[in-house]
Amino acid sequence: MTAMSNDESSPYVELARDDWAALAASMPLPLSGQEVERLRGLGEELDLDEVAAVYLPLSRLLSLYVRHVGALHRATEDFLGARQPERTPFVIGVAGSVAVGKSTTSRLLKELLAHWPEHPNVALVPTDGFLYPNAELERRGLLNRKGFPESYDRKALLRFVIDIKSGREVVSAPVYSHLHYDVVPDERLVVEHPDIILVEGLNVLQPPRVAADGTVGLAVHDFFDFTVYVDASTADVRNWYVQRFQRLRETAFRDPASYFRRYAELSETEAVKQAESIWDEINGPNLDANIKPTRSRATLVLRKSSDHSVRWVRLRKL
Repeated sequence: MTAMSNDESSPYVELARDDWAALAASMPLPLSGQEVERLRGLGEELDLDEVAAVYLPLSRLLSLYVRHVGALHRATEDFLGARQPERTPFVIGVAGSVAVGKSTTSRLLKELLAHWPEHPNVALVPTDGFLYPNAELERRGLLNRKGFPESYDRKALLRFVIDIKSGREVVSAPVYSHLHYDVVPDERLVVEHPDIILVEGLNVLQPPRVAADGTVGLAVHDFFDFTVYVDASTADVRNWYVQRFQRLRETAFRDPASYFRRYAELSETEAVKQAESIWDEINGPNLDANIKPTRSRATLVLRKSSDHSVRWVRLRKL
């Protein structure tokens, strides 16, 4: 196990797993094994030891950030007087590849952060709901590029985070159904008076668009207070995706209402071949071209090994 790296030539501090875990060694774990089981993603190896070693210290760090942003708000309030509005929610972006475990990371952080008394109201908003509906993707010729930046209604997502940071007391986001593989019409995820909002998705760290005249617009991550990138080798993520596809073939794909019902009848060999094809044609290229290049924008990177355990943590220096 390597020791903590504090290279003065790097903008990051890198901590090996044991060094990171020691930062919260005296803290009690507020989740039970049953709760962790409920939060764990399909096919992921996650237990109480992993939560205590990796995600509990991260929740402590995030809570410190929230607390000190609150102190900065009070100082600004003193400076501006009545012109300073009420404090807005602390927004955390969570990014990473398909099948890397970013959804599980987000669910864990939501539960852990809500146990801190300073910020009990924590919301999680997946950005899948901001995908264009399948009918619109088909119209644009993008159905086979679902998950690529152009398959999202980026204006709507940007409006959503701007509303959060404008201090609106109630915000809402569209809802996505993984069973139906489409946005659910007329259904909204409503968030009221949140202390913290986690915004999770493939493309939350994408750079802003550049207009034809060279004008650079706003990006979603411009409104984040902290960002996490869940990382792993491409080979490992590809294996995890194939393994998850096989498990889904035996479970969710068998639901008569599933968009992927046709895959339930594949043999194991056929399922592996199909999953590898989807990865190599869609998810892999998206990771290489669009998702992985955003890793350097993250405040913190969690690097996983082939067994899903986090081996080191990289934190941007202040």
